Amino acid sequence: MDEMCVAGLAGVRTQSVLVILFEGVQPLDVAGPVDVFSAAARYAGSASVPPYRIRTASLGGEDVRSAGGLRLVPDLDLADARDFDLVLVPGGPGVVDVDSGLVSWLRERAPRVRRVVSVCTGAYLLARAGLLDGRRATTHWESCDYLADTFPQVTVDPDPIFVRDGSISTSAGVTTGVDLALALVEEDFGRAVAYEIARLLVVFVRRPGNQPQFSTQLAAQIARSDPLREVQYWAAAHLASDLTVPALARRAGLSPRQFARAFVEQVGVTPGRYVDLIRLEAARRMLTDTRDGVAGVARRCGYGSPEAMRRAFMRELGLSPTEYRHNAAGRTSLDPVSQ
Repeated sequence: MDEMCVAGLAGVRTQSVLVILFEGVQPLDVAGPVDVFSAAARYAGSASVPPYRIRTASLGGEDVRSAGGLRLVPDLDLADARDFDLVLVPGGPGVVDVDSGLVSWLRERAPRVRRVVSVCTGAYLLARAGLLDGRRATTHWESCDYLADTFPQVTVDPDPIFVRDGSISTSAGVTTGVDLALALVEEDFGRAVAYEIARLLVVFVRRPGNQPQFSTQLAAQIARSDPLREVQYWAAAHLASDLTVPALARRAGLSPRQFARAFVEQVGVTPGRYVDLIRLEAARRMLTDTRDGVAGVARRCGYGSPEAMRRAFMRELGLSPTEYRHNAAGRTSLDPVSQ
């Protein structure tokens, strides 16, 4: 093991993780975090004291059929589950029909657990159990409105990939369970261990919890016509180029007026607004993921000057680029940024 992964791991104690299973569970909500916790054994703890002990449980200890058709065999009956450090509640289409006994178990037992985590629509089960009352939470972007309407006592934040509020953490759709699990490992064993696990699983090493659930490219509509669609992709890959309406219109083979009208109709925002958003998104990513100076980031993202980028950040985020980078670097992945 790399020496950097050993530092600070003296006195490691095995933490018990309970993963709840039910009919219609999303298999990746289960497998993603389990893979992260399992991989921690390579970089933390020892053969005699593994970092995590993972068990799965269902009502009655019965096998369940996942949303993808896979049959999952639990280790335990929920009624026999005792003394867990972390309870993970996955999501999936089955949450709407889950047995009330599971919700009762969560209501009674989860408050006594040190950490409770939901993945995707697993937040719905936590809300049904009253565990999210008065808290901030997130879930899959497609279900945020439903969660907020059904449980008005929960403050639903549709933007971040995960939210921590006290002992309860909720994550957004499917793969963000991996991000949250990596953040938990980072909290337990340090960034070096989380980094090695991310490398092993070939995933992004650290997506901060307040990172948006989807990018400007996904949040905006994709143009129906080939010329406009190609312009969208080209602009995102050439941020430092001339992205004015006349320049983009030439690439699309349209007059500036035709281009602007068609762009708004098909994408839902003006070309100028779209360019502003993709430049801001790229700048935020570079400030978080690289050590490039503010001037260099501004140049690569197509801002005319560092001051122009600062104005864009202040307008959209209420922070300067330097403040944004400081905030991102000064907290761990699980700091309660949303509180």
